[in-house]
Amino acid sequence: MTHGVVVFLGPSCDHATAQKVLDAEYRPPAKRGDITRAAGDGARIIGLIDGVFFQDCAVAHREVLAVLRAGVRVVGASSMGALRAAELDSLGMEGVGEIYRAYREGRLVADDEVALLFDPETYVPLSEPLVNIRATLQEALASGVIGPDAARALLEAARGLYFPDRTYDAIVEAAEGKADPEDLARFLAFAGEHAVDQKREDALLALRYIRDLAHGVEPAGSTIPLESP
Repeated sequence: MTHGVVVFLGPSCDHATAQKVLDAEYRPPAKRGDITRAAGDGARIIGLIDGVFFQDCAVAHREVLAVLRAGVRVVGASSMGALRAAELDSLGMEGVGEIYRAYREGRLVADDEVALLFDPETYVPLSEPLVNIRATLQEALASGVIGPDAARALLEAARGLYFPDRTYDAIVEAAEGKADPEDLARFLAFAGEHAVDQKREDALLALRYIRDLAHGVEPAGSTIPLESP
């Protein structure tokens, strides 16, 4: 294990893949107090990727600020980490990835953009976060699979669903009558083969960023805006 590196990771990326990128101590999605505990256990770099939102108290801003003042580097991306980094980057937290950038620029604002339902033991996602749905819609639009009207109808359908209910099947069903049936069928087939997992991409980017930090290399940031269809 890379000495002094703790990463909070759950459904954004499977642990086997993460461990191949960064040899660190991986802990479950962070809740209130976990950042403080990691620093108390000797972490010098903390990666905040996944965290709890509704089932427990979320990571507090003050605990992140306290460990930053103590000289610990805190990197956020993908999910709870992207939210907190967008709020605290001016105070020293480091944000990585497209989702962080979209929150920082105010193009995403709601917590439920990154929320999803997942198996509490395996962390396997059971619903689709809205940020992934946006990215998949954008890719389908750019590929000519659907047009702008269908993309807007599908996005509105996704927004209208409670986050645990967001699956591509449910989104297409909710958009019925609001878009051309052929467009909906094409999108569902496209999502089945080419769905974009933006949270996973950002998580992997953050792990590579932390790996560089752990080896004394100051990494160059890499953020690309996440567009709405």
